[in-house]
Amino acid sequence: VRTTCEVKLEVLASYLYDVIISGGGMVGTAMACSLGLDPNLEGKKILLLEAGNKKVMDKVPDAYSTRVSSISPGSATLLSVGAWDHIMNMRCKPYQKMQVWDACSDALITFDKENLQDEMAYIVENNIIVAALTKQLENLSDQVRVQYKSKVVKYTWPKSHQVADAIPWVQVTLANGQTLQTKLLIGADGPNSMVRQEAGIPTVKWNYDQSAVVAVLHLSEPTENNVAWQRFLPTGPIAMLPLSDTESSLVWSTSHRHAEELLQLDEESFVDSINTAFWSNENHSELVETAGSLFRTALSVLMPSAGSARQLPPSVAGIGPKSRVMFPLGMGHASEYIRHRVALIGDAAHRVHPLAGQGANLGFGDVACLTQLLSQAAFNGKDLGAMQHLLEYETERQRHNLPMMAAIDLMKRLYSTNAVPMVVLRTFGLQATNTLPAMKAQIMAFASK
Repeated sequence: VRTTCEVKLEVLASYLYDVIISGGGMVGTAMACSLGLDPNLEGKKILLLEAGNKKVMDKVPDAYSTRVSSISPGSATLLSVGAWDHIMNMRCKPYQKMQVWDACSDALITFDKENLQDEMAYIVENNIIVAALTKQLENLSDQVRVQYKSKVVKYTWPKSHQVADAIPWVQVTLANGQTLQTKLLIGADGPNSMVRQEAGIPTVKWNYDQSAVVAVLHLSEPTENNVAWQRFLPTGPIAMLPLSDTESSLVWSTSHRHAEELLQLDEESFVDSINTAFWSNENHSELVETAGSLFRTALSVLMPSAGSARQLPPSVAGIGPKSRVMFPLGMGHASEYIRHRVALIGDAAHRVHPLAGQGANLGFGDVACLTQLLSQAAFNGKDLGAMQHLLEYETERQRHNLPMMAAIDLMKRLYSTNAVPMVVLRTFGLQATNTLPAMKAQIMAFASK
């Protein structure tokens, strides 16, 4: 006859998972797929909890979505086993070049792969990424269990030094009353992460004095459209990212007041504002142009074959129906990515300004790193929730993420002014960097991981 204690332990075991991932957005779903595909983790019980509905896409919508991500080659490699094939069969647009220039001077910098043969990155709609990953998860049902419409109401943390009869795992209580146990909880629940908050992990964060206006743009005429364009205006950067030969995605970061005004404009006035933002030289000053011209001449003497020619972006003729949306911008960084049996990934660990298009890539980098370390731990027969490899994850990712975040924040602040000394300084910086192929190659290599 089994004792009550034995029955209780058996019930607990049936709800005990090796890994629970809280949050089924792009990064959380990618984490579930990545773990489910790893041969060293075969036989491990993995659960993905998503508060929303299952994201299925039987047919690609005719209209493009306003929320897109720039997917680096490194992120594409992470998605390449299964999900990337689904994405390619649905919709994505590669680009081979990026041009960044200043609205207050003639300074510019271009990034491209040699001979324009290789893709620099891909523009993909977020809902297509999630749908492709969800489809891949269906083929991993033996390795990964998914619970949709599963809202978490409480996390209970294990004590570092256990007392008798205490449960050594993280407990996850759902709104339906179900209580689950896990050896490792992965928080992928976004910038307002409940996992991070309940774990008591401090976060350094601030809101920028900006909102982003996003929209789908119809170009005046068909074009190869293989260039990502970004111009730094005094109020913030405006970017046009290719979606197809005839459509692009707009991400315009500007003051909250200006963003609200842009939303209220009729379509014709809104389109005029976009074209003016990309084409107008009204913010140029004679002093800055003279200084920039002299510096550019000096550079051409030192490096006559360096530099790149300016291109003009395509003109915009219209916007997609009901495609204008705005959202506030900010930055945040968790001081720790881990706690005992807890790891944070994606926006739960870090949130960045969209000007460099690195938000999703930083999250997918977290996924690749954590998968590798958990795979090695499983191969060595180690506890997946042990601090040893979680600390390795935190160290490796912070070494990559912090410099990237600092550079993005510095760039945002450097270009958020039209003060002449600052404009001259950044003009010299852009022109100098544009003439140094080795430096540009290093920047691209760092961003493509």
